Amino acid sequence: MLRFLSRLLGFLCLAGGFVALVYDGARSIANNGLRVTSLSDVLLTLFKDKAAGLQAAVQDVAPWLWDLAVLPLTLAPASLIGLVLGAALLWLGQPSREPIGFLTRP
Repeated sequence: MLRFLSRLLGFLCLAGGFVALVYDGARSIANNGLRVTSLSDVLLTLFKDKAAGLQAAVQDVAPWLWDLAVLPLTLAPASLIGLVLGAALLWLGQPSREPIGFLTRP
């Protein structure tokens, strides 16, 4: 069940990363320059009310965590985050291999 859930989320993240890549490509062609959508732009678009409190919530837990991990992650391209996260979840959800050298018949 966990493998199925991991693979499902992996495919969804991979599809979302691909859509973001196509969106950034079309926007770059239309503007005659490179335009990249960051993860913070996506979070702000999807969660307008809760995105503003993200920094305060993270700094309440650990003040150093915002500067070292969360801020660089939110400034990264959304397509890259989606593709990498999707590939990692697909890798984690892959079925186990059959061992080589064992008889399958009695």
